[in-house]
Amino acid sequence: MQDIFTLSVPDMSCGHCRASIEGALQPLGAQPAFDMEARRVTVSGAISQAAAISALEDAGFDAAPVTQG
Repeated sequence: MQDIFTLSVPDMSCGHCRASIEGALQPLGAQPAFDMEARRVTVSGAISQAAAISALEDAGFDAAPVTQG
């Protein structure tokens, strides 16, 4: 099953951050799409939101779900 969700990553600010986040998520089967200005990552793939947040925290980034509304 493929999930799609958006995470706020307030400390993401540069290309190195982007590469670190890709490196944390892609091995878990996730495809990240970046909005660097808003500091958000939209994640798609066979990964849960909780697993993505955990992977980002392990990589040194705080992450939280973005609520729609």
